[in-house]
Amino acid sequence: MILLIGDVQGCDDALGRLLAAWGWSPSRDQLVVLGDLVNRGPASLAVLRRLRALEGSATCLLGNHDLHLLVCSRGLRQPHKGDTFGEVLLDQDSQGLLDWLRTRPLAAEAAGWLCVHAGVPTAWSRADTLAHAAEVQSVLASDAIEDFLPRMYGDQPARWDDALSGHDRLRFIVNALTRMRFCAEDGALDLKTKEGAGSAPAGHRPWFEMPTRRTAGEPVAFGHWSTLGLINRPDLLSLDTGCVWGGALTGVRVDGGRREVLQVPCDQAQVPAANVPAARVR
Repeated sequence: MILLIGDVQGCDDALGRLLAAWGWSPSRDQLVVLGDLVNRGPASLAVLRRLRALEGSATCLLGNHDLHLLVCSRGLRQPHKGDTFGEVLLDQDSQGLLDWLRTRPLAAEAAGWLCVHAGVPTAWSRADTLAHAAEVQSVLASDAIEDFLPRMYGDQPARWDDALSGHDRLRFIVNALTRMRFCAEDGALDLKTKEGAGSAPAGHRPWFEMPTRRTAGEPVAFGHWSTLGLINRPDLLSLDTGCVWGGALTGVRVDGGRREVLQVPCDQAQVPAANVPAARVR
């Protein structure tokens, strides 16, 4: 079984219930979590511990919240008022967990699906996406992280150019893979608007609706955009269904030519598993 899961964001109870409902086994099955493992939910530490223990069976992408944790852990920014990853920073194994987190990829392939946290720029092919993601992963996993993280934030450059280099190149890759929602006809990213697909700024569309997108027609799975809800198309899966906001945690089985969606409700009250049945959507 190969299972793709949307944004967990510290909701370890829901993650455990979802895996149990599937009968998922680390000795037999594979898991891809589409980024934002931590933050806003009540149990970021438990999520990191659970997923790190599944090393070899789970591929966990980096999302914007995961990068935010790495930045805060180095004192480069102060946590936001609503951040809930303090227990990670105080844990006796904090450094081990953070070192594991910073070596996670920003893109992956699973059963023919290109998996990212946020989106794929119009100009990139599948191979481009994986290659550019690997550029950032290499930096984050090396001593170069100390030089890059203080320069990671910012909305420029807004448009991809193969000639981009240095921190500008890395910053665009991070923004595309972990922050983008809308883009313009010329490929420029809009990183401000967070509402649903119908709220596109003038001259913009959701990145996956761009007719010139080089990955159009190829299966792409992503999270990050909870206001979209579940999108389940033959070549597109949007799996952030707002678990941390009282929605559901969504998983999709994608192996063997079959497609099955499973959702478990989640809320901040952490309702006992026995009282929250899983819902299958075919």
